[in-house]
Amino acid sequence: MTLHIPFDNSYAALPDTFYARVKPEPVKAPSLIAINDALARDLGINGLDDPNLAALFSGNVIPNGASPLAQLYSGHQFGQYNPQLGDGRAVLLGETIGTDGIRRDIQLKGSGRTPFSRMGDGRAWLGPVLREYVMSEAMHALGVPTTRALAAVRTGEAVVRERPLPGAVLTRVAQSHLRVGTFQVFAARGDTKALQTLFDYAVARHFPDATDPASFLNAVMRRQAALVAHWLSLGFIHGVMNTDNCSISGETIDYGPCAFMDSYHPETVYSSIDRYGRYSYAAQADIIVWNMAQLATALLHLMPDPEASVEPFTAQIHTMPEMIRAEWLQRFGAKIGISSAKAEDAALIGDLLTLMQTAEADFTNTFRGLVDGTARDQFIDPTSFDAWSDTWQTRIAKEDDPLDRMRTTNPVLIPRNHQIEAMITAAVDGNDAPFTRLMTAYATPYEVNPDFDDLRRPPAPEEVVQATFCGT
Repeated sequence: MTLHIPFDNSYAALPDTFYARVKPEPVKAPSLIAINDALARDLGINGLDDPNLAALFSGNVIPNGASPLAQLYSGHQFGQYNPQLGDGRAVLLGETIGTDGIRRDIQLKGSGRTPFSRMGDGRAWLGPVLREYVMSEAMHALGVPTTRALAAVRTGEAVVRERPLPGAVLTRVAQSHLRVGTFQVFAARGDTKALQTLFDYAVARHFPDATDPASFLNAVMRRQAALVAHWLSLGFIHGVMNTDNCSISGETIDYGPCAFMDSYHPETVYSSIDRYGRYSYAAQADIIVWNMAQLATALLHLMPDPEASVEPFTAQIHTMPEMIRAEWLQRFGAKIGISSAKAEDAALIGDLLTLMQTAEADFTNTFRGLVDGTARDQFIDPTSFDAWSDTWQTRIAKEDDPLDRMRTTNPVLIPRNHQIEAMITAAVDGNDAPFTRLMTAYATPYEVNPDFDDLRRPPAPEEVVQATFCGT
């Protein structure tokens, strides 16, 4: 059967100010690494037995109904504004309306140069492609709003970074690729007409209940507050929370130097390019507020009197830290078995985190240990945990089914950095078995499976990953 993607493209119908028409650059010898059958079915895609899947998902063959383009946006990168970024190594093939009625983008990443590539080659090497595939699908299984991975293909060509590396293309799926930076680029150019068109499009696609820029901003803020609190509850560090990597839809996007913490410390940084900890674990709550302030600044251009709107928009942004605190409290409350955490429960959660930091306890295994009775084993001085545990047991005695709640909020498995790196090393050598095994394990992260007990182990000292890399 021939592959059929039921494209229903709306972004391509916008004015050409928003994008550049461009086709993927063909590659030498595409070969399929993985195809996400379940996601394909959800998207209404048929014909996954097509022998040309590798050609289709590498960009060598353009599927019927596609309307390839590279999107324009700008953004603040580590606090510095870059007036024009855009898809420098990605091509949006088009959109589908899935079996659930949700419109989603299908995008090739690593598919060659575009007018926004600047000095780049537009390609991706195998490591970041497999990292994003594994991480995004693991995040989905963990219940986190995220872009998804539909396919991964080897290109049969080398990509030169510090050295020649095997090339690859990822097919990414998102509810959209609209970013804070998409609004910023038109606001910075003073193109109010394009900004209004973008606003109307974003409202119709994501927030149909929004009636004006203020209500739209509030809706975006709420999604971002919930998303970042969810990240924090899992020990996830995005690593590069630039405004061009901040999705309007509230999905996790752009898995570059991302990582999950092993031992808990709020100032943990993995990203090799984050030299001052701007995007550390704990800083993410502050940075998302900063990002929303940049969105608010762009939206001011749509107000009848922008100057008069500065004060109410500022007041609106100032409500966001409390949104995040409320989301954080509910997430972490559930992790210790509390159904509806109250303000006074924050001290109990905070005390545990302080003990974890002092003991350098493993984040994931400590919280899961509350379920199976092994949390005490994570502490060098278990008596410090015992005192906390007595107070905790008294608190959750008032709760119904606290263990069931903790089982569904504290994963057994997360994609650990040393396991991801070992998987990439094997794949570079042509061995995809570790990739396949990780994908199987991470599909059910809250279930105990003895076959994957080794994946629960934190890294040995010689396995610790000190830095993660963007891969561009």
